[in-house]
Amino acid sequence: MKRYEQYFKVINSIGSEILSKESRVIETVANAMAVALKNQKQLFLFGCGHSHILVEEAFYRAGGLVPVTPIFDTALMLHDGAVKSSHLEKMEEYGEWVIGRINIKKDDMIFIFSNSGINGCPIEIASQARERGAKVVAISSREYVNQEKSRHSSGKYLIDYADYVIDTHVPHGDALVKINNHRIAPGSTISGALIWNMLISQLSEEEEKLGIEAEYFVSGNIEGGAELNQRYLQKYRTKISSF
Repeated sequence: MKRYEQYFKVINSIGSEILSKESRVIETVANAMAVALKNQKQLFLFGCGHSHILVEEAFYRAGGLVPVTPIFDTALMLHDGAVKSSHLEKMEEYGEWVIGRINIKKDDMIFIFSNSGINGCPIEIASQARERGAKVVAISSREYVNQEKSRHSSGKYLIDYADYVIDTHVPHGDALVKINNHRIAPGSTISGALIWNMLISQLSEEEEKLGIEAEYFVSGNIEGGAELNQRYLQKYRTKISSF
């Protein structure tokens, strides 16, 4: 088997695991999202380093959910210094600073993407968000819990502060294709994006059940797309600062 075929096979297997083992929690979280939106609550998104990619995937995206609030912090993004980003994501003090400037409230929801779930920054954000009464959703691999120590002073992992955990089913170390004594080709970005888009797909069904309007962007690269999206931008521009 060619190595690209190996990668494709493992990714398909991960997707199948998510479908078979995470379906119940995906449906539960999608329903909680619908209830939160019906009650005018906010859906926040956070990720460090490469997990930040998943926040961008979920925000202002063709086919994507409109009312989501990304937590973007430039210092945690790779373009502002990859090594610095990796260092800061390990610091719970930085997570305290990030969440300190976010107006997250009781019954809001926050989705935290962290495949390892061991770093101090996202764990601290989960801890403080939960203290404020928000519902925490962790998108993380459970494989790290028994193989790596938490980098948070509490000794706890991201999943310990989560109300809901959706397992990425990505193996320890992320990389999927074995070459000699190491592995290449990560899987967590694909897994995380798959989970998020499964959530918003099911959310649309839950919204129908509750009789609330489903608000999703259309592509700005099709005729009339920008005009259709403009009404959402007008509605949420003052509520979602990243617009």
